[in-house]
Amino acid sequence: MAIQIPRGTQDILPGEVEKWNYIENKAKEICQNYQYHEIRTPIFEHTELFQKGVGDTTDIVQKEMYTFTDRGGRSLTLRPEGTASVARSYIEHKMFGNANQPVKLYYNGPMFRYERPQAGRFRQFVQFGVEALGSEDPAIDAEVISLAMEIYKQFGLKNLKLVINSLGDKESRIAHREALINHFKPHIGEFCSDCQNRLEKNPLRILDCKKDHDHPLMKSAPSIIDYLNAGSKAYFDQVLSFLQALDIEYEVDPALVRGLDYYYHTAFEIMSNAEGFGAITTLCGGGRYNGLIQEMGGPETPGIGFAFSVERLIAALNAEGVELPAAHDVDCYVVSIGDETKMAAFNMLHALREAGFSADKDFLGRKVKAQFKAADRVHAKFVAIIGEDEIRQNKANVRNMATGEQKALPLDGFVEAFKKLAVLGES
Repeated sequence: MAIQIPRGTQDILPGEVEKWNYIENKAKEICQNYQYHEIRTPIFEHTELFQKGVGDTTDIVQKEMYTFTDRGGRSLTLRPEGTASVARSYIEHKMFGNANQPVKLYYNGPMFRYERPQAGRFRQFVQFGVEALGSEDPAIDAEVISLAMEIYKQFGLKNLKLVINSLGDKESRIAHREALINHFKPHIGEFCSDCQNRLEKNPLRILDCKKDHDHPLMKSAPSIIDYLNAGSKAYFDQVLSFLQALDIEYEVDPALVRGLDYYYHTAFEIMSNAEGFGAITTLCGGGRYNGLIQEMGGPETPGIGFAFSVERLIAALNAEGVELPAAHDVDCYVVSIGDETKMAAFNMLHALREAGFSADKDFLGRKVKAQFKAADRVHAKFVAIIGEDEIRQNKANVRNMATGEQKALPLDGFVEAFKKLAVLGES
């Protein structure tokens, strides 16, 4: 029996991988325009990092992590998300001492979660994320949100909805936490075991429960908006004002929560309203996490970020019928006629590549007609034809595949002549 790919993973084959490269390169380019800089962290970390950085009451830590013990007896985990690793690196490399503040970073790479695979959701998935560390200015919240929106818009998505909420400061969170406990406690026995465990540890996580989301108490649960103190309300109003200044439409949703203890103030999600996208509409999630760095042993540092799945972005593009300019066409396909021309064709191919052109040739000994068909399949812009007559005449015939026009170029200095023809359009 042939070995097959593990469940919840995928092979990204030629023809499709070009889309991935285009998406990732374009997202990086946009981040660089916003002066965010790339960071790369290990694929696996000490398990304790995610227990602290993600939260030991979350489904990710309790149910979804790929954890193993190495030969030294250490517990290690394949990273389920990117923020915890970035926070660890920020502390370990003392980035809080950098001259340029806030520290603005982005990352891109595979993440791993053991969950039920479904459309657009995998056990190994690629996540692109952004973190801004060191500023409590509401304007940086708006900048991070606008960066996320800009990425989606630059790819041509139109059916987008930005949902935003405030979780308030520590004082507001404490008051809301007590209200949630008092609300759920009398009937907590009607909820799942996970919710029962969360009641005292992190009651906000109850609102995220997938099993009990239809319970009547969910709809009547106290809203964080009603517990925001004056400072928290003012902060949220400033964030919204900055978004309005950028003409970014949003919808305030008091039910939107980020269920970790160190999340404060701004929380947001970007959703797709595209027809046929699926039941899970969230494309991107983010928020402010002013207590995370301290929780992990660093200095008091405010932060805000977001992350999105590249797989879900591709699904949204497909739902809206957006075609990406991801094809990598061949500049010149070299067609050789006869055995005596093979070395000359091979040398020409190498010279074209050295000059920076995308070039290819036949390696199967096919006849001329089949070679031209191969050139068509790879969308070759030009075909250079070398036969025995061409070698004797010290030339190659170059055909423009779009117009059918053909021009003889000298074999000596072929690359320079081809450059003028292909790049400058000289006839």
